Amino acid sequence: MTSLSVDPKATDATKAAPGKSRAEKALARFHEEDRLGEGLDTRILAGLWPFIRPHAKWLVISLFLLLAGSGLAVLQPWLMGRTFDAFDQPDAARTLMQMGALILVLKLFEQSIAFPQVYLMQLAGARAAGDMRAHVFRFLHTRRLGFFDRTPVGRLVTRVTNDVDAINEMFASGTLNALGDLVRLVLIVVVMLQRDWQLALITFVAVPPVALGVMWTRRRIRDAFREIRVKTARMNAYLNEQISGMAVVQAYAREEKSSLEFDDINEAYRQANNRSIVFDAALDAAIELVQSLCIAAVLWYAGVRSLSDRVSFGTLVTFVAYIEMFFVPIRDLSARMTQLQSAMAGAERIFQLLENNEEDAPVPAASEGQAEKVEKKDESIAFELDHVDFEYKPGVPILRDVSIQAGKGEKIALVGATGAGKTTVASLLLRLYEAKEGHVRVFGRDVKATQRDELRKKFAVVPQEVFLFPGTIASNIAAGDVEVDEARVVRALERIGALDLFERREGGLEAKVEERGSNFSAGERQLIAFARALYRDPPILVLDEATANIDSDTEARLQKAVWAAMQGRTALIIAHRLSTIRAVDRIVVFHKGRVVEQGNHDTLLAQGGAYARLYQLQFSRGEAHAAE
Repeated sequence: MTSLSVDPKATDATKAAPGKSRAEKALARFHEEDRLGEGLDTRILAGLWPFIRPHAKWLVISLFLLLAGSGLAVLQPWLMGRTFDAFDQPDAARTLMQMGALILVLKLFEQSIAFPQVYLMQLAGARAAGDMRAHVFRFLHTRRLGFFDRTPVGRLVTRVTNDVDAINEMFASGTLNALGDLVRLVLIVVVMLQRDWQLALITFVAVPPVALGVMWTRRRIRDAFREIRVKTARMNAYLNEQISGMAVVQAYAREEKSSLEFDDINEAYRQANNRSIVFDAALDAAIELVQSLCIAAVLWYAGVRSLSDRVSFGTLVTFVAYIEMFFVPIRDLSARMTQLQSAMAGAERIFQLLENNEEDAPVPAASEGQAEKVEKKDESIAFELDHVDFEYKPGVPILRDVSIQAGKGEKIALVGATGAGKTTVASLLLRLYEAKEGHVRVFGRDVKATQRDELRKKFAVVPQEVFLFPGTIASNIAAGDVEVDEARVVRALERIGALDLFERREGGLEAKVEERGSNFSAGERQLIAFARALYRDPPILVLDEATANIDSDTEARLQKAVWAAMQGRTALIIAHRLSTIRAVDRIVVFHKGRVVEQGNHDTLLAQGGAYARLYQLQFSRGEAHAAE
């Protein structure tokens, strides 16, 4: 795997053109990625080997056929030269027929092995790329949530799609056929030296400048393709944002501004592609020029030599054919080098992603023995935060010395102003984030000593913003199950009183759910989320502003069923509307990341503290709205 580092000489994305606005500079700063340092191709190829190894047999067969084809191709000009040399011999006609038949057989055999060679090469490449894409996809599922908070979605999509495709194209375009090109070059050199070493040396004089040109171009093409990868990721990220936020874009009439910003991104992408095209075209034209000069030089020198030493016509034909054949693999090598540089740039970016060590909820090996001791501590406590501190960004505390205990079956509500840290408590219990200080325990066991899946199966979360997957109503309620248990789906909907609502839809429980559930109202999506939680039937239910998007009639219909569903299980309710939590066992009041009050509704009102002020504020607003 390549060593990756930030290039200190690289142009920082924040150094935008002087004429650009502050918003555009911020956009570039957010979407641009760190430039990658120089990576050794051999190390990158070594990183690719684990994905190629399972399909190496097809690759080996393909390379064997490639070498055989290269040998057959080199043999044909030599036979043509022998044929022309036999023109002045008595048996020229017979020799011509024999050589013609032999060349025809060799050409047919060469072409007959070309198909399996190309097919097997692409088969190995497609399967290796498929394995890599699946590996990157699985890897993303194991990253900590904080990683996704600061990484644009489009950038990650580029890794799984464009960058892997660039590696697959290395096989599809025959880039690995460069090995056959090298073998062909060696064979041509040997035959040319054997045929006429003086003419051969004239041809070889052109090799050093071509080699220097290839080496000079190689670094610049790699840089160009790195730039293309960066601009592609930025474009994908911007497109994802604009499409996801189309409602806001249209509501605030930002279409023209968004179009101008996209023009800047698109122009940068076009310029990056143009640089790679210029280098590639210049190298190809230079090789064509050198090839023509070599043919002219050989013909000139043959004319000079013919004044004193006759050069056979067969030798000239052979050399002209070999010169053309000699520069074909060189030209192919330059084209394949271009594709190889694109693949290496894509591989670098993938390996940079795979070097991320922010694993989601890892369990240290040393914790296994300790876990058993902690687990026996007190299983009557459903969950507990013990003097917990937490911050999303260093130096910006969210929770400060928070301690909360919830017994089995207890219903606890968290209230407080926006940003006080209520939702963060649920995230710490699920170990979506790590506490900076203190301990978080679920059923007496520290979450850091509990396997991720084992921990999260104890919870069902009903969030304020519900995410629905494309599929059906039933498959969304049974999210996480490979096979949908229709009886459980029906029971879950019955318990929240929504079975008749969804059965009336066309298709019933098999009604289609479009992307993000856009064909359902906010209230219907919320009801599906409640049913999803009850389908899972966990010991702890987390309701995060779960009724915020439901109208009053739907909320009244739902409240009774929700309270019935919470019987026999622990519930953590995060709420802004205090009228919905009067009947909970305990209310925990947050203020600026600290727990300032705990108690039931009546007790907290009697204390006249923070909760009483929040309640009076909401009650007075409710009266004002009612009066209107």
